[in-house]
Amino acid sequence: MEESNLSTGGHVLFAHYQQGMTDYLAIALLHHSEGVAVTESLDVAPAKHLDLGQLHLAARINISEWRNNQQSKQYISFIKGKNGKKVSEYFRDFIGCQEGVDAPSETRTLLKAFSDYVESEDLPEEQAREKTSALVDYASTQARLGEPMTLEELSGVIDEERPKAFYDHIRNKDYGLSPEIPPDKRTLNQFRRFTGRAEGLSISFESHLLGSKIEYDEARDMLIIRQLPTQLKDQLKRRKD
Repeated sequence: MEESNLSTGGHVLFAHYQQGMTDYLAIALLHHSEGVAVTESLDVAPAKHLDLGQLHLAARINISEWRNNQQSKQYISFIKGKNGKKVSEYFRDFIGCQEGVDAPSETRTLLKAFSDYVESEDLPEEQAREKTSALVDYASTQARLGEPMTLEELSGVIDEERPKAFYDHIRNKDYGLSPEIPPDKRTLNQFRRFTGRAEGLSISFESHLLGSKIEYDEARDMLIIRQLPTQLKDQLKRRKD
């Protein structure tokens, strides 16, 4: 900290606490501001108070995640510094850690969780398209602003009537996603839909499924679809019977 010439006094707070079954360690650099207070005798006297408006250096470490998942890079998060990247690096050096999140991988995992959610809800095509657009619009906006995607906020954007539905789906499955995810633009651009209509046939699917669940054979002018939706399979079985 001394080498950075950014130390300006204050106190360092270390707080070990538990939320639910998860242990956390919070570290923050606190500053004071001069103010006034009214004493018991109703006199006005100078007083110092914590200046939360200057709380720009803080981190939270998920101790449980750090201990139980050695492969995780999501156990530490930082508050955004008012003075930008230099302050963040300065604070990380003080703590002795690095913040490492694989944005493309995290975004892909989030999109996989969303696809699983849409499939599990067995949503009509129009609703699935609307929710996909809501996700992509939100993620693109956050990427443009340089802000992370917040899972709880995203869940509310996807379904205003059931704002916790997608969030609960993620938490009930083993996706390993952190509460905040940095959006990756390139991955988001791949999460679009292919659509086509002709002679009583309507096809629509998310572009990231191409090459996995859906294969395009250009030579034979064919689409090969794997893992058909349950609703479609039931309809085909009833027609066959």
